[in-house]
Amino acid sequence: MRFFSVTLPRVAVGALFLLSAVDGFYFIATGQNLIHPPKTPQAAQFEAALIASGFLWPLLKMVNLIGGLSLLANRAPAFGLALILPVITVIVGFHLFLNPQGLPIAVLLAVCSLLLIRAYWPQYSGLFAAERV
Repeated sequence: MRFFSVTLPRVAVGALFLLSAVDGFYFIATGQNLIHPPKTPQAAQFEAALIASGFLWPLLKMVNLIGGLSLLANRAPAFGLALILPVITVIVGFHLFLNPQGLPIAVLLAVCSLLLIRAYWPQYSGLFAAERV
C-alpha cells in the first residue's frame, strides 16, 4: 500500500520536475526545447514572460531541479515537496486557465502531491501548530 501512496507519487513527481529542469536548462543553453507540449497563445505568452524576466526562468528551473532530485533520491523529500508545492499550484492554475490540453498531467501532479502531503504531514504539522511561549 505504501508503494502506491508514497513511493510511486514521489518518484512520479520527482521525475516530472527533474525532466522539467533538464528541459529548462537545455532551453537556457540552446534556445531550443527538448519537449514540445501543445500550447495555447496565452500559455505561450505566459511562458515567454517568465523567460523574458531574465531571472525567473533559471530560478524556477533550479527549484525544479532541487525539488525533483530531493524526491527521486528520497533525501529530505518533505523539503523537496515543500519547495515545489508553489510551482505545482501555478502549474495547476496555468493548465486550468491558460492551457487546458495539459490538464490531465496537472491533475495527476495535484493528486500525487496531495498523497505526498498526507504522507509527510508529520514533518509539516509543526508549521501549523499554535505558537507556544
